[in-house]
Amino acid sequence: MHAPNQVLLRDDILVGADLSAWIARGGGEGLAKALHEPARVIAEIEQADLRGMGGAGFATHRKWAPVAASPDGDKYVVCNGNEDEPGTFKDRFLLEHTPHQVIEGALIAAVATRANHVIIYVNPHQPRALTVTREAVGQWREHAHFTAIEELLGGPLSLKVVPSSGLYIGGEETAVIATVEGGFPFPRRKPPFPAENGVHGAPTIVNNTETLAHVPGILRHGASWYRSLGLGNASGTKLYSLSGDVLRPGLYELAMGTSLEELVFVHGAGMLLGKEFKAVFTGGPSNTLLTKHDLDVPLDFDSVRQRRSRLGTGAMIVVSQGTSIVRKVAEYVNFFAQGSCGQCPPCKGGTFQLARVLNRIDTGRGVQSDLESLMNLCRLLPGSGRCGLIDGAVTVVESSLHHFIDEYEALLMA
Repeated sequence: MHAPNQVLLRDDILVGADLSAWIARGGGEGLAKALHEPARVIAEIEQADLRGMGGAGFATHRKWAPVAASPDGDKYVVCNGNEDEPGTFKDRFLLEHTPHQVIEGALIAAVATRANHVIIYVNPHQPRALTVTREAVGQWREHAHFTAIEELLGGPLSLKVVPSSGLYIGGEETAVIATVEGGFPFPRRKPPFPAENGVHGAPTIVNNTETLAHVPGILRHGASWYRSLGLGNASGTKLYSLSGDVLRPGLYELAMGTSLEELVFVHGAGMLLGKEFKAVFTGGPSNTLLTKHDLDVPLDFDSVRQRRSRLGTGAMIVVSQGTSIVRKVAEYVNFFAQGSCGQCPPCKGGTFQLARVLNRIDTGRGVQSDLESLMNLCRLLPGSGRCGLIDGAVTVVESSLHHFIDEYEALLMA
């Protein structure tokens, strides 16, 4: 079992809103290095192979580089802390317990790209995170590093907290931008990407909270140190939100590339007494299910993708034998149907229809034509929305049909 030198959840840095305590423990050193040599920051992030920790694992430097290359003027760095997906609770923990690490990461991004606006976007359904983050932001505005950034920029730096819409769809990056602008969180099609046309048309970076929390350590200790924390070809550490039918659910920071089996049976202490592992919803409920045949998979972006799934946010919702997959999928698709913004009729109508058919099968009222309808919807709906919500709903249904078709068939009326 690999025990990394943890960079996010060490007890000695869980200082809440106390900036002086964060600085006393080495906080601010990464920002100081960035201020000393701002042109090196993006190269260091690239060498560290830092990936986006809120979804598809997109390379962080590829978001930052085009914003840095754009002409000086208004530019934005947005820390996305909306986090409203079932089974995901890492960003809330970071904002409540080590907000200065997150804010420092956002400020380093601003230094690297010469951005003059930094926004910490927080879900209002997490009131403690919102309160602590606001207090932390106020302390940064009074710190000498903040003044040094303004001197580098040659003008004022705006650092503020913006409450999100509190809706699931409000975490999609273009919906984040719409909310920051004061509008409804309607996603839009890409391109143009936020790096070209973001908040109020300005070049914009939208990074997940956990992604930015890794940045200070990379700048402080170097890219080689960060890469050494991972296993195999993976870099760094990852926060895994483990829940479901395990004895010890919780938030675990482990080496990127730790196996699913180690997470569940070592750190999670195995299944509830009398229960047997059946499957896991990875990265929240919008990805392909992993089954007992996948327990050996290393939990990193590339390895999980090879199993036709996604690591996503790192959420792992474990279900046991005896738990109805049909019921779990029906619950999650109901969540997606309620979370759809309604902007794209195929998404709103498609998720509603998927939920309707699933609920009918789950309650024993389904017939063979309902199963055929599910399969047809899974073929017709992908790609029909402006964001990935409908694709996520289809993925979990399609995956459950592939692995557990027998459960569906057993529930059908004769």
